[in-house]
Amino acid sequence: MGRLKVVIMGAGGRGCGYGRFCAEHPDLYEVVAVAEPIDARRNYIKELHNLPDEMCFLDWKDLAAQGKIADICFICMQDAMHYEPALKCIELGYHLLLEKPMAPTPRECREITEAAEAKGVKVLVCHVLRYTDFYQKIKDLIVEGKVGEVMSVEHREGVGNEHQSHSFVRGMWRNTEESAPMILAKSCHDMDLLQWLMDKKCVKTQSFGRLSHFCKANAPAGAPARCLDGCPHEDTCFYSVKKLYLGENATFWFRRAATENPNPTDELVIEALKNGKYGRCAYQCDNDVVDHQTVNMEFEDGSTCVFSMNAFNKGGRVTHIMGTKGELHCDVGTDTIEYFDFATRETTVLSKSDIARSVDMGDGHGGGDSGIMFALYEYINDTYKGNAICELRTSYENHLMCFAAEASRLIGKVVDIEGFEE
Repeated sequence: MGRLKVVIMGAGGRGCGYGRFCAEHPDLYEVVAVAEPIDARRNYIKELHNLPDEMCFLDWKDLAAQGKIADICFICMQDAMHYEPALKCIELGYHLLLEKPMAPTPRECREITEAAEAKGVKVLVCHVLRYTDFYQKIKDLIVEGKVGEVMSVEHREGVGNEHQSHSFVRGMWRNTEESAPMILAKSCHDMDLLQWLMDKKCVKTQSFGRLSHFCKANAPAGAPARCLDGCPHEDTCFYSVKKLYLGENATFWFRRAATENPNPTDELVIEALKNGKYGRCAYQCDNDVVDHQTVNMEFEDGSTCVFSMNAFNKGGRVTHIMGTKGELHCDVGTDTIEYFDFATRETTVLSKSDIARSVDMGDGHGGGDSGIMFALYEYINDTYKGNAICELRTSYENHLMCFAAEASRLIGKVVDIEGFEE
């Protein structure tokens, strides 16, 4: 098998990350073009892959106008921008690596799915948790029959209070109209993961949740609209931009997003915080997505799942799987899986060394970012032997779980997923 040629549409955090993987694995991928309107991001990919000027575009439409010049297109633009380029690239005959969510509406997701099926191209949505060592091990234990028939799952996604403030209060996914509901933008990872682990269709959903904390009513007295404008609560506020974006404890990818630059300096960060959206008081933004949500699900055989997404924690995922022969307690934060066997009444604890596979998967999304790239190469070449690939029709159905949950939250009723879109 030879190298697969790639074009990248959108060189933000995800596009640059996949671009770096391609540069690190030149035996698998060759990036031949990029489309990105922001100079620093576009130039990063250009220099990383030594691209000529004529293969670097500001607009994805200009790249698409070149016709099919590669095997795969990575679509890594903002959520609401996936639909049109996905359809165009499918029409041109590209296979796609499509950043999640597929699109922000059920109709758009369906049309992408139907177009790809009609054209016969492969579209892999970035449900990256499937490709981590951790969740692969859980899937293996279920397939091996360790827990018997899965009857119920409790799954918690801890978004993390700082991540919430960055991405879903100040950042790109703060407003439903500009991106997507929280359950789709953030937790389509989890809806897909749950369906994959249970290997059943979800038929009913019920959801509760709201935006409670990150709102103007909770702004500290005297807090200015922007953190750097002399906030009297700078030392005590969990969300002071000086703590999150500046200093030795600053989060690198927060800085990168705020500056829209792959190599942010303090000067660039300060300028962005003074003038951009990330410098605003976390209690005085135009955010409207929830900061906590619970979803109850019933699957086709009567098994159930409770999913909880919450901002008020350190961050991380915890999954409790209960079956007819045993149960699994799975904590991503500690890299441990505890298995209790009903027959022996014994508990076995699997640690990181027991879970890790032979290939170094890196740390993006717990190794999922690298995992999906290895799987994509084999998937396109029809050599993939694992069980993590999510066919596009299944991905579409898993997206419907998110849309139905959000509908339930808004109308206060149980929603039947069958026929939901219609």
